[in-house]
Amino acid sequence: MLLGAIEAGGTKFICAVGNQKGEILEKKSFPTTTPKETMEEVIEFFYDKKIEAMGVGSFGPIDLDKNSKTYGCITTTPKPYWSNYNILEELKKHFDFPINLDTDVNGAALGEATWGSAVGLDSVIYLTVGTGIGGGVYSGGKLVHGMTHPETGHILVRRAVGDKYKGKCLYHGDCLEGMASGPAIEERWGIKGYELPKAHSAWELEAYYLAQGLVNYILIISPKKIIMGGGVMKQEQLFPLIRGEVVKLLNGYVSHKNILGNIEEYIVSPKLGDNAGICGALALALESF
Repeated sequence: MLLGAIEAGGTKFICAVGNQKGEILEKKSFPTTTPKETMEEVIEFFYDKKIEAMGVGSFGPIDLDKNSKTYGCITTTPKPYWSNYNILEELKKHFDFPINLDTDVNGAALGEATWGSAVGLDSVIYLTVGTGIGGGVYSGGKLVHGMTHPETGHILVRRAVGDKYKGKCLYHGDCLEGMASGPAIEERWGIKGYELPKAHSAWELEAYYLAQGLVNYILIISPKKIIMGGGVMKQEQLFPLIRGEVVKLLNGYVSHKNILGNIEEYIVSPKLGDNAGICGALALALESF
């Protein structure tokens, strides 16, 4: 069985052909420009591929309500030209196989639950920390949708004592994304995060904000595993700092082995690595059957 996968990111699109084992057989990436230019590349890539279904994990926000007139639309994105663009409708103009659309991070969560770090679990959160912060929620064996879809990067956080940085989020200023995304790190310190020394105080501050997010997710959703990916999380020194801060902030309230004795295996990096998103799109395609 051949499956099509699209990881539609704000910076680049990745298109791939894979199979039901999560194996990627062919892949191509290109910059995200205008919808017309970008989607022409997508259509060309898949035009002669003999795939039976497609999964699309897209940047958002997206309208995922099948009863809505704008179902399949990217909505209030700050990405130029893409607001109110119906990516699903455009794909269906060209292909008549099943197409399953969700957020890129929901897709990554499903991919990790299917082939990655959360195999065998019915509850996981996948958080990506990079240009923005977003999270996919897989709970009770299903991806979570409601009025819209989870927006885990835009929760409110407490400021660290003495932190005067205004925040980078265009909508909320000092929400989690505004305080801890890659662009926030760069604006706060004047250089990109990967250029900062591993022992720099920036990472303790970053861990403080990210841990607040994780504590909120733990208390509200109670996931059985938390997976953290994205460019910022390639700074591996963050993981022990975040784990320690989570334990500190919970202060013994959640009395579970995952927190008290096994946190190194509870808050982890994606087993699928940089392929979490595109494998997630394959998992979405598989789910469409």
